[in-house]
Amino acid sequence: MGLDEHPTQIAELADGPVEYRFDRRGPDTVVVFHGGHMRAGLSLGEEVFADAGCSVLVPSRPGYGRTPVSTGGSAGGFADVTAALCSQLGIASVAAVVGVSAGGPTAVAMAARYPALVDRMILQSAVGPLPWPDRRTRMAARVAFTARTEPLLWAVVRTLMRHAPEVGLRMLLRDLTVLPSRKAVSGLGAEDRARLIALFSRMRSGHGFLRDLKALETTAELTRHAGQVSQPSLVIATCQDGAVPFAHARALVAALRQTELIESWAGGHFIWFGQDWPTIADRIRDFLLADLYLMPRGEL
Repeated sequence: MGLDEHPTQIAELADGPVEYRFDRRGPDTVVVFHGGHMRAGLSLGEEVFADAGCSVLVPSRPGYGRTPVSTGGSAGGFADVTAALCSQLGIASVAAVVGVSAGGPTAVAMAARYPALVDRMILQSAVGPLPWPDRRTRMAARVAFTARTEPLLWAVVRTLMRHAPEVGLRMLLRDLTVLPSRKAVSGLGAEDRARLIALFSRMRSGHGFLRDLKALETTAELTRHAGQVSQPSLVIATCQDGAVPFAHARALVAALRQTELIESWAGGHFIWFGQDWPTIADRIRDFLLADLYLMPRGEL
């Protein structure tokens, strides 16, 4: 699955409209909540689910794409919206709910609130029950992602990616890795550089990122939901992540009843570009295909 813009649809639900993409394949469905600056029309790291024969449902979270901020509100509220979307689409069982970065809390909420619907959970570079982001990032975001400045910011990014991609990659990866940005960029192969350039050229924040920051001002909802998750879970993260520190992965593992931590060797937030991603993808496929009856589950 490439990084071209994919066609999406709008579902009119009781709690408001939601933009979504539903790539139908086999009978098993994976629901993916992407992180900040992403929307349903963009795909990242979904190939592993397609290779496992799964259909993939990707809703745009509130404020991203064509989903208004008012749809769902909190992580728990949007989990309810997504469950209603599943019902409307005839999805009676979700093989796994996947939360990426700032989409992690919504995945945790859906697993906690709908144990009869969701079989498993996979969290990738996900925000955990710790304060996030740091004060400097919050202050900068309040300036950079207003309704007036957000389109200008991404226009500059697109220009950089078109005319000075190396400079643009170093600039954007600087906050996504704990490594020097030059080292992070030099560690990428030509294909991965091209994919990142395409991704950054298509990202937009809309009203979504500021909404994420507001929703994550407190960890109370995420902490409560994490303690209620009974399904088997995978938590995948890297120590080199400069956007969501590895401490978040450890906090998630401590909060969830039954989980496995997979430490990626990736040089930053985008674990899909790490040299060990093929090995991690194999473990994800094994997790998806494992017999749930042979996997012990925590008590409800």
